[in-house]
Amino acid sequence: MFRVIDGAPGNRGIPVRSWAEDLDDETLGQLRRIARAPYVRHFVCAMADAHLSEHVAVGSVFAAERTVVPSALGGDLGCGMLAVPLVDDTGAALDTGGLGPAERRRLLERWLASIPVGKALRRGAPLPFASALGPDLFQAQLSTRSLEKTREALVVKHIGTLGGGNHFVELGCDAERRAWLLVHSGSRGLGAAIADHHRGAERQPLAGLSTTHGSGEAYLGDLGWALDFARANRMHIACVATRALEELLGQPVAHGPPVDVHHNFVAEETWFGERLLVHRKGAIAAPAGALALVPGSMGTASYLVAGRGCEAAFGSCSHGAGRVLRRSEARRKIRPDALRRALGDVVIPDGDAMVEEAPAAYRDIRKVLEAQEDLVERRLRLEPLVVLKG
Repeated sequence: MFRVIDGAPGNRGIPVRSWAEDLDDETLGQLRRIARAPYVRHFVCAMADAHLSEHVAVGSVFAAERTVVPSALGGDLGCGMLAVPLVDDTGAALDTGGLGPAERRRLLERWLASIPVGKALRRGAPLPFASALGPDLFQAQLSTRSLEKTREALVVKHIGTLGGGNHFVELGCDAERRAWLLVHSGSRGLGAAIADHHRGAERQPLAGLSTTHGSGEAYLGDLGWALDFARANRMHIACVATRALEELLGQPVAHGPPVDVHHNFVAEETWFGERLLVHRKGAIAAPAGALALVPGSMGTASYLVAGRGCEAAFGSCSHGAGRVLRRSEARRKIRPDALRRALGDVVIPDGDAMVEEAPAAYRDIRKVLEAQEDLVERRLRLEPLVVLKG
């Protein structure tokens, strides 16, 4: 359940509703700042994983009337999660019981060889999984010629690339050892270019763009393209990762029904009898009965959940566990040997930089889910086996 936090003076009585149990003063300051914005309607939400970010805290949800706020979403537009159950050629669930430590390490090596991570770009032959992009994706027109030229220059280089930070590809399993593939990534440099272009149209950060004029409409159109590209990118990565598993096992591997959710986006929705533009930064839409994904940290479980459509949160939930240590703090406080002990049998890339993504740098995913039981219902717990991080 949430607690109500009074906003700072001048916020027009717009309250902050927090599902987070440990908001720091800086994060709360960002939430109060957005609550003072003249376009915000009803309330501002802090999800259970809320933490400090640029301009607007990660884990923020708010609704505006006829206004979009590019700087509220950051640059990783359309970032989200994909999860697919893996099946064999008969349609039976793929059993992970035969994947020991050596096989998991070989799978990770294949992923490292075929999925660009960090700042690496895609190179080489034409796309082997072009169908993952969708037939109409690149026919949609962007708002300016400059963005069209950026798309022409970057799309082939960025499709199928994971990116850095907490983006990941993961082979996991449920309690019955059935295999699942998870991908966390977004629209890469294309989304960042769209964000930068439209933030330049704001008079100042968080000023917002009216959707009754050209600039706001243009942003929504470009954002829609970024969301489509982000979804296609996750599916492309999933196809490459699955092919690597096929090669390792020497047998066909297929995808069951996918679950794909964005967590940096704007959507037009009806709440309290009004058509509103709901902004979710680091938050997932969780309509009643709809499946969604709440990942843990590297080395801890992720969860398949069903939304409850909670009106008090504009039908939203957290997008993960949420950081409690900044990357610089994690490097300073967490030793590589402590990370290895914490991970147990989970296979990850070598290198001390992985301490930035250690479980200790994040909230306990179980507590995050307990804090939002009014927002989602847990359906399936997925334990990590192999994790490729950007």
